[in-house]
Amino acid sequence: MRITGDWISRAPTQRVCDMLSQAGHQALFVGGCVRNALLGQPVADIDIATDARPETVISLAGAAHLRAVPTGIDHGTVTIIADGLPHEVTTFRRDVETDGRRAVVAFTDDVSEDARRRDFTMNALYADATGTVIDPLGGLADLQARRVRFIEDAEARIREDYLRILRFFRFHAWYGDPDEGLDPKGLAACAALAEGLEELSKERIGAEMRKLLAAPDPAAAVASMAAAGCLVRVLPGADARALPVLVQLERRLGIGAGWLRRLAVLGGSGEAERLRLSRQETRQLSQIRDYCGTNAAAAELGYRLGADLARDCLLVRAAMAAQPLDPASLEEIERGAAQRFPVGSADIALEGPALGQRLRKIEDAWIASDFSLTREELLRRFP
Repeated sequence: MRITGDWISRAPTQRVCDMLSQAGHQALFVGGCVRNALLGQPVADIDIATDARPETVISLAGAAHLRAVPTGIDHGTVTIIADGLPHEVTTFRRDVETDGRRAVVAFTDDVSEDARRRDFTMNALYADATGTVIDPLGGLADLQARRVRFIEDAEARIREDYLRILRFFRFHAWYGDPDEGLDPKGLAACAALAEGLEELSKERIGAEMRKLLAAPDPAAAVASMAAAGCLVRVLPGADARALPVLVQLERRLGIGAGWLRRLAVLGGSGEAERLRLSRQETRQLSQIRDYCGTNAAAAELGYRLGADLARDCLLVRAAMAAQPLDPASLEEIERGAAQRFPVGSADIALEGPALGQRLRKIEDAWIASDFSLTREELLRRFP
């Protein structure tokens, strides 16, 4: 089997491969670029595995007039920049010691050893510069079946890095067969070792949860995550029952995935700290949840929150109530978002807190009038 695509035939990428192969070394595409190419999905990052040692890669890059950046040289990774395009070139390696968060590696010349240290069989697929696929561990059959399966012993792979628990659910959401469900052995291993999630940094957990919730339909994966006792480890108090309702609402209305919107419908507590949300993300999450608990109409939400956040609020509100959402409400959001409050501080002969209170009172009246009262009418009513 061979893979094709613009990304593999690009001159800069072939130049990096030639740099290695002409010196007698292997240059094999690996991981996501091979997996996605086989699935017909876009390829973003280009990873190349090689038997050349990192110092050799750097030397060869210099001779080829390519820029080499030692981005992870202790673990064998050198980023080669060709015509502005980055390629992560990593020496074949095997794990010598792991502690559930990081690994000590040793370099090897054997691609099979390199494959065995990876997480899932679908990520242990390689391809040479011509696109010919190399499958050391039988991952191609799993990929074709859309089956996310740990390499060899699932518990052993998880103990090497507990983040693989979250990756198991995330990869199923993105690449798994929704009709077949999650691999039973993998799911059992995640449940048995769920406590290990507490050893991970909040930054790593947050990054994985963002990716999981951004999948086209993460509902089944998140439900399995909850059943396995993993969701409570990262989001105590979260409830996944409204998530499939939200996903269906999004699909019916043609609205794309929004990971923060989906996080809002999960509920729970302490997300800002546990997932290392930014200040803006924390503020938006609070606004969605706060306004979901009000009876504010769609137009008011659009005015107060802006179109995007107001739409998220309405979706979450409808999902939590298991109610349909009238498409007309989305038009109301846009109408509200386009409104501009006609009264300013210069119109009020007050200062300090009294000024703010008066402006809020006038604004509330203007909103209650469905934005119909003019500046003059408002000022006459609230002199």
